[in-house]
Amino acid sequence: MERYGPFITEEDKMVLRTVRSFVEKEIFPVRQQLDEDKDRTLCHHIMDGLAKLGLIKRGFPKSIGGLRVTSAVSVVTAVEEVARGDSGFAIEMQIPAWVFSPAMRGRNEAVLTELAAPFCEDTAHYACMAMTEPAGGCNVESPDNRGKTIRTIAKLDGDDYVINGTKRFPSGAGVAEAYLVVATTDPEAGEEGICLLYCPADVPGLSFGKPENKMGMIYTDVNADIYLDNVRVPRRYRAAGPGADADLFRHFMCWGRLSSAADALGNAQAIFEIVLEFTGTRYYGGKQVRQHSLQAAILADMAIAIESARAYYLMVAYMFDNRQTYGDVSSDYMISKASAAKMYATDVAVNVGNKAMELMGSYGYMKEYHVEKYLRDCKIIQLWEGGSHAGRIDVARGFYPMVPTA
Repeated sequence: MERYGPFITEEDKMVLRTVRSFVEKEIFPVRQQLDEDKDRTLCHHIMDGLAKLGLIKRGFPKSIGGLRVTSAVSVVTAVEEVARGDSGFAIEMQIPAWVFSPAMRGRNEAVLTELAAPFCEDTAHYACMAMTEPAGGCNVESPDNRGKTIRTIAKLDGDDYVINGTKRFPSGAGVAEAYLVVATTDPEAGEEGICLLYCPADVPGLSFGKPENKMGMIYTDVNADIYLDNVRVPRRYRAAGPGADADLFRHFMCWGRLSSAADALGNAQAIFEIVLEFTGTRYYGGKQVRQHSLQAAILADMAIAIESARAYYLMVAYMFDNRQTYGDVSSDYMISKASAAKMYATDVAVNVGNKAMELMGSYGYMKEYHVEKYLRDCKIIQLWEGGSHAGRIDVARGFYPMVPTA
């Protein structure tokens, strides 16, 4: 556990040893099979194993059977360990607590008892965060737009909200049991209009497109369109209310960026371990590849990048855990820090994958060495939640105000 330095506790070390053992025994041997697991039988089996370890229910309150782990450091280090095996599982593992975090922070007991409780069982359950839209794409997730680009509309009708709209690319679409839909009651109302609504999977009017045919995380993370046609959900399934939902939205966006950094670093760490072993078992000029100064320098740069990116995301997680000093997670300052952690870690992961292929030559391109899979999987982490360029705008916003375009 030395890679996490002084940030983790003795209890964290025990958990992470257990997770690492599970990953190496259950995920490593089947990495090649995961991209062919069309019926997701293998995926369900592994997710059930993660649930039995308590990793899905860690973020839920004890009142519904959860473990109530509140430390960001504890959460994201476990994410990295699982992503070292497969980042799709790391995503599916963390999404339920992410989806229900607005209800937890908003103290919405109806949502927690009626929808969230099954996620604290020792079998896997799936949730979905529905944000991105066809027209504006990641604009929905930009703090600059203050909710004005959201086109999924929720209208109050008596004691129900009626939702109409379309969502693109959400993880878990069509397989999840509960959906958190980012909508607006009025686009012109800006943040006051942002409305976070929970939808059970069996609610009438909720339907799905075909799963996307993707480059990576093909079956471990299912993405598809979501169609909401007069979907009616009880008023009590709104996370909190006008104004409060906007703050909760910013809060879970910030969390998503921090956990994405750990997700990407899990890929980078796995790649580094593979290329380190490879260059130790191949020879030219009478010695191991990694004993030559050129290759040693490349490996050193990979290690420096991975360790510095990890140190950065751990520092941000520490800041999450010390909000009296650093402020609330929904602040521009903390969004800036979490965005920087994500941008840096994802850039590092993609670069490490490219460098590994250069060191391994054609072997790195072959499926049996797994580098190509990690590289395919980690690329989307760099793209989601606004991508690298939009994310950098959020980083800048933490240092000076940026005036949105008219």
